[in-house]
Amino acid sequence: MHAEKITWPVLIVSAQFNAENDEGFRLRELERELVEVHDLSVIPSFSYADADEVCRSRADFGCVVVDWDIPAETGTVAAKKRQQQKKASREAGPPATAAEFVGRLRRRHRRVPVLLLTGRTQLSDIPASTLELVDGCLWKTADTVQFLAGRVKMHHDRYVAGVYPPFFGALVEYAREYKYAWHTPGHMGGTGFLRSPAGAAMFKFFGENVFRADLSISVPELGSLLDHSGVTGDAERNSARVFGADYTYYVLNGTSTANQVIWRSVLAGDEIALVDRNCHKSLNYAMVITGALPVYMVPRRNHRGIIGPVRLSEFSPDSIEEKIRQSAIIPDQARGQRVKMSALTNSTYDGLCYNVSAIKKQLSGSVENLHFDEAWYAYARFHPLYRGHYGMTGEELAPDHPPVYCSQSTHKLLTAFSQASMIHIKNGGEVEVDPDRFNESYMMHGSTSPQYSMIASLDVATRMMEDDGEVMMDDIIREAVELRQQVIRIGRELESSGEGWFFGMWQPQQVRAGGKWVRFEDADPAFLASSQEPWVLDRDNDWHGFEDIEPDFVMLDPIKLTFTTPGIDEQGGMGDEGIPAAVVTSYLIGRGIVCEKSDYYSFLLLNSLGTTGAKQGTLLAALLAFKRLYDRNRPLEEVLPELVRAWPRRYAGVGLKDHCREMHDYLREHDVLGTMQQAFEVTPDQAMKPAEAYQHVVRGEVEYVPLDEMMGRVPAVMLVPYPPGIPVIMGGEELNDRARPIWEYLRLRQDFENRFPGYEGDIHGVEREAGAGGKYFKTLCLKQG
Repeated sequence: MHAEKITWPVLIVSAQFNAENDEGFRLRELERELVEVHDLSVIPSFSYADADEVCRSRADFGCVVVDWDIPAETGTVAAKKRQQQKKASREAGPPATAAEFVGRLRRRHRRVPVLLLTGRTQLSDIPASTLELVDGCLWKTADTVQFLAGRVKMHHDRYVAGVYPPFFGALVEYAREYKYAWHTPGHMGGTGFLRSPAGAAMFKFFGENVFRADLSISVPELGSLLDHSGVTGDAERNSARVFGADYTYYVLNGTSTANQVIWRSVLAGDEIALVDRNCHKSLNYAMVITGALPVYMVPRRNHRGIIGPVRLSEFSPDSIEEKIRQSAIIPDQARGQRVKMSALTNSTYDGLCYNVSAIKKQLSGSVENLHFDEAWYAYARFHPLYRGHYGMTGEELAPDHPPVYCSQSTHKLLTAFSQASMIHIKNGGEVEVDPDRFNESYMMHGSTSPQYSMIASLDVATRMMEDDGEVMMDDIIREAVELRQQVIRIGRELESSGEGWFFGMWQPQQVRAGGKWVRFEDADPAFLASSQEPWVLDRDNDWHGFEDIEPDFVMLDPIKLTFTTPGIDEQGGMGDEGIPAAVVTSYLIGRGIVCEKSDYYSFLLLNSLGTTGAKQGTLLAALLAFKRLYDRNRPLEEVLPELVRAWPRRYAGVGLKDHCREMHDYLREHDVLGTMQQAFEVTPDQAMKPAEAYQHVVRGEVEYVPLDEMMGRVPAVMLVPYPPGIPVIMGGEELNDRARPIWEYLRLRQDFENRFPGYEGDIHGVEREAGAGGKYFKTLCLKQG
């Protein structure tokens, strides 16, 4: 494969580049030969420590040439730097020898060719443990510079050609053949855009490769996504191997569609589904399109309003039988059926991950298919910290073990393009999934005009995790741990200096390490990043607020960072002063920092593959800046200028501290968190199954009903408030006296939004209508009579 060689530089590690001797002269000649004759680029590095830093920050080397003969870095400036960094480093300080550097390099870059450059050392002086990690040796003076450069080029070109995984490689190769296209898409490699100024602007912004790679199903070289043939099928089969599945399917319009593909392949209508009430709305739509008869598992919540796990007992056969017996919509003739599908969200939005092995044991005799919605959790297989806590975990299956389906948003926390997701399937102990039958459901939701760059991004995400998954995950887990510890240390420092409050983290305050209890922020980061034990929830160390948590059932994912704000304690007690999280996240948005979600007194950030130290430093600086502004009660014109510009009569001249106090007082006096807790503990009475309610929508047998008139009515659509982002009521459920806490919570949300304009939260299923004194909620309900 032709490659743009200059974009894959050769890293040469040697202290001799500027030496006025024969070695320095030949090294400079080698660099010149590589650049001028072979069109390669060269990055020089003058010490093993510097080279190690370079290799941590980039992965685009075509070859690494390491001078074995750099004098050991002792008694030098580099050695002093090594000692200074030793405590902070993850690997006992920067490397001082070639052997240390090569070992470190190989742990991080498994495939890149590494060549040892030596002249004074005998081969017998290089240990076998180092030789087995390299691809060859170059003797500085024994061969000509032309020969040495040719060897480097050979290794470089061979490696770069193999960097491309199967589908992406074929796509690049096709795009570089510069064919005249007489097929769709109509822009034909981008040429069509050049006929108009707007099109030309788009072409210039994205660059030609984007358009040359935007191809049609008419290109046979790239196979077919719908019948999983050619290099497309090769890529999916490779992903199945890497992610531990029997089958993997690429889905190009998100896990919302992946969930529906899975359900439509299994349920045929009027069959029972056991569903996590803390589920994404796409699963509710899956119940609509399949005509499923749902019974629900209700998750716990703590006093902060954070969504917890479903109780393990809810997976038991007795519990399932009781739910079916009490259901008002399951007909008598269906009550003896086994549950056709069970769906569980893993991990939860705040990063709680289930011990999947325990759940499988509970459910295997009661359900025919298991579905884990792992939209936010595609990385779990690639680090031992998560062992046993993801759907494709590889334990031996009992004969009655059902097939397992996992839907993963590869784009969310791995590196695929937006909407690019995967479905992973593992056959049961005896029941095997028929891929031809499954594909009928897949094709119902797939396009005959797929976006090929999205397929390539899934292919590349797979190769990245196969090659470097554990190393990359180890980095981001360690970085998340260090950020968690730093937040707590800053809080301690501010408290000890008399400067008061700071933000907290939802995490253990103490962990058991080395046989004794230590404060979280004082624990060894390497231990926290590699051991599962500190993250497993238990009753004795009850920092989490779930009093009846089962042993070894749930762990907290360290890369899901839930920051807590002052105003409420772990028992739900609300202080005289508080800082609602919505104010903080609004300020952060103004500083260019976007959070994943915000609750009343907490907000969530994700430490993913794209997180850098600069992002973390910027975040901490912004939080400290917010604290200063709050403590000085600076005017909102300075803190939240856009809010004041939008509602000047409401917020002009108001100080930040006064603003937070007013909002906190409202939340406390109206017991908003307590009302929310009651609302989500209710499972409303079912008047009909979700599919029936939707049929009323299609027929127009619905009408908008204001919230004030909604008691006693049946909403036709689900209502999903953010926060917390889970359904409070499903289509076809009754808003009667049993469900009054739901109505009370929605009423408080409506009143809050009118009291604090600019803080409107998204509520799926609710429309807002302007009226006297503000905006008012309304939703589609079934017509009466």
